[in-house]
Amino acid sequence: MIIKTQKVIATSEITDPLLFKQRRKIIKSLLAITGASIAPAWANDNKSAWLNLPESQFSEKLLTPTPAELIKNYTNYYEFAFNKEDSTELAQSLSIDPWSVEISGAVEKPGNYHLEDILRQQTMEERVYRFRCVEAWSMVVPWIGFSLGNLIKSVKPLSTARFVKFTTIEQSDVMRNQRSNAMLTWPYSEALRIDEAMHPLTILAVGMYGDVLPKQNGAPLRLIVPWKYGFKSIKAIVKIELLEKPPLTTWNQAAPSEYGFYANVNPDVPHPRWSQNSERQLGSRFFSPRRQTELFNGYGEQVAALYRDMDLRHFF
Repeated sequence: MIIKTQKVIATSEITDPLLFKQRRKIIKSLLAITGASIAPAWANDNKSAWLNLPESQFSEKLLTPTPAELIKNYTNYYEFAFNKEDSTELAQSLSIDPWSVEISGAVEKPGNYHLEDILRQQTMEERVYRFRCVEAWSMVVPWIGFSLGNLIKSVKPLSTARFVKFTTIEQSDVMRNQRSNAMLTWPYSEALRIDEAMHPLTILAVGMYGDVLPKQNGAPLRLIVPWKYGFKSIKAIVKIELLEKPPLTTWNQAAPSEYGFYANVNPDVPHPRWSQNSERQLGSRFFSPRRQTELFNGYGEQVAALYRDMDLRHFF
């Protein structure tokens, strides 16, 4: 895991008010503030300075990102298409400006928050994470985002909040599988336990590869939980609810034996139709060996304590 940080620019330091009206300019201005220091963390000579782990573990955690163009053209975005490529073009019709997030439920400060206002209040970070799909392929992505936990703290969760539910946008005019009500129950929803949502590794991403998030990759706001299978990292979030009881989620409701609520990466718990013991790394050569899957996707040292009282063989 590689992390580097830049505080959001204070309103008083920006002379052009248009910067606050265009998300791309806000994020790009954050990147420009630090100049060369915001260069990709994996290209920095002093890599250990960006590491959120003891130096002795650095050699095990240094990650080489998957080529950006491959990731931008290989997505599961079933609202648009059931293959990996078509959503790259189809998602360009998605309207993402303006964008707001409704935060409700067991919080003291519910409301409808403009994304630009959320960004102004958060510390932006670039994090290089492994990403593991339940389909047994993987990639490495340098995300730009901020702590979900910090956002939750800012709305003052009540003591009754035990779960956090996320819901994606409904734009059936451009999301053709929403329009035809194909395969799943729309809009897409996902959820975490409150302690998972508050964990330091959990972020809301607004960019990747030093730029704003492409529409097909979940723009303008998506969840990233690196120790869980990728379907948990919901795209295009418009609603966050803090709840007392576990909610139904889209894939868990559609196929509970295949898509568990927890969905922690676990090589010892197979998918009903294939093994999870190894994974195909995107960008690797055809005859390259598959990578051995790691429990919690390699983040066990940071997150295993969340599940100390659970039998991981029975909590997919």
